[in-house]
Amino acid sequence: MSIEAVAAQLSPYQLEVEAGRSYKWCRCGRSKSQPLCDNSHAGTGIEPLLFVADRTETVLLCGCKETGNAPFCDGTHNVL
Repeated sequence: MSIEAVAAQLSPYQLEVEAGRSYKWCRCGRSKSQPLCDNSHAGTGIEPLLFVADRTETVLLCGCKETGNAPFCDGTHNVL
C-alpha cells in the first residue's frame, strides 16, 4: 500500500539557500518544517529529495508537491 503525498499549501515557499549547502525538500507534505523535511515521512514510502544549492539565492520551492520540476515550483498549484 502506498501513501499519497499531501499538498502542504497551494503556493510556493520562498527559501534562502546557500551555495554548496545540501537541503532535503519534503515530498510527502507532512513535515512541520515546510518546505524542508523533518522526517515526518517515516512509514509513508515517500522519501525527501536531497538537493545542493548551485548559488546563494532565494528560491521558490513547491508547496503542492505536484511540480514537474522538483523541488522547484513550476506553477502546477495554479491548476489544482
